[in-house]
Amino acid sequence: MRLLGLHHVTAICADLERTTAFYRDLLGLALVREGVNDDDPDARHFWFGDAQGTPGTLVSFMEYPAMEPGRAGVGSTHHFAFAVGSPEEQTAWRDYLRSRDVPCTDVYDRGGVRSIYLRDPDGHVVEIAHSA
Repeated sequence: MRLLGLHHVTAICADLERTTAFYRDLLGLALVREGVNDDDPDARHFWFGDAQGTPGTLVSFMEYPAMEPGRAGVGSTHHFAFAVGSPEEQTAWRDYLRSRDVPCTDVYDRGGVRSIYLRDPDGHVVEIAHSA
């Protein structure tokens, strides 16, 4: 038995149209599946990733418009990170986001990983990372 890697991450959002505008229209991920959650048919569930929906590229969102905002703490997720291929691409992302009035950090060098951070419309921390 062995784990092969991360398949997907699922988060909760309040508005899937707003989430789609962020992850598909701003970040360029493909909307690979729209539906309802298998465990909660009352919750819409969208999947974003590469054009083929390859495991490891996937982030999904279940929509709960009336749910109260989350609280950071034990048992919550701090952030999730997308990888880019070069430091230049990472800098281009920073400049692109800022040109669209999306607040993001400068590039931080974390000793082997370079990172920029931003928040999605629901406040999830998103990292764009490059391994040096």
